[in-house]
Amino acid sequence: MPNQNKIANPQSGQLPQVKGPQMNDRDYLNDCLATCKYLTDNFNVAVREASHQQLYDDMVQILNETHQSARDAFNLMFQKGWYKLEAAEQQQLQQAYQQFSGYSTQFPYH
Repeated sequence: MPNQNKIANPQSGQLPQVKGPQMNDRDYLNDCLATCKYLTDNFNVAVREASHQQLYDDMVQILNETHQSARDAFNLMFQKGWYKLEAAEQQQLQQAYQQFSGYSTQFPYH
């Protein structure tokens, strides 16, 4: 019986069954996505700490483009069945909601 909590498309069948040391399309896309995640994490820090307005504007544009590249890589991987998600159970969602809904009273402007 297949796992009902997995959200994924079927794999396209373009990849070899036995993986050798050479990189294939999935490897390249996975590397691209990992690099985009790394870059967005670090650009977020750089944008927050930019002291010059033009530098800030340029880095925000680069940050947005990098986020879009990550989204495009994710969408392509998901479309090809190379990226799987696990659906959360309703009870898990309710627990997370209850845990975090009380935090809003701690914000200075609520």
